[in-house]
Amino acid sequence: MQHPLTLIATLGTATAALGACAPAAEVSEGRGQPVYEGVQATPLTDDLVSLTVAMRGPAGRAEVEAYGRCAAAQYALDRGYGFARQVRTIVRREGRSWVGDAVYLISPGQPQGLRTIDAAVAVAECAELGIPTV
Repeated sequence: MQHPLTLIATLGTATAALGACAPAAEVSEGRGQPVYEGVQATPLTDDLVSLTVAMRGPAGRAEVEAYGRCAAAQYALDRGYGFARQVRTIVRREGRSWVGDAVYLISPGQPQGLRTIDAAVAVAECAELGIPTV
């Protein structure tokens, strides 16, 4: 199992219902905590998905990417796949919010590449870190 900080440091962006926005989930453990504003998933093909996540108050790009990674892992599990691979992620600021725009390949077996995600492990790590997956 990857160390939880590795999850944050290794990038990723977005999960959710097919083409729908998930409601915002707030972390209420004190001032300065990030606010997770939701995820939008848009399938591009059967195994390729575009995910957009939004949040306020992240410490930086890595937290936005981690939110997307958590979303991608849950998206893969929801569709019966065990793995995801990050294709690309773009993080930008829009006013007070940060937006992550990512594309992930989902697959039943571990895909080749450096940015592969074991979906079940990632979702468990996300729960430990308090990062929503929906």
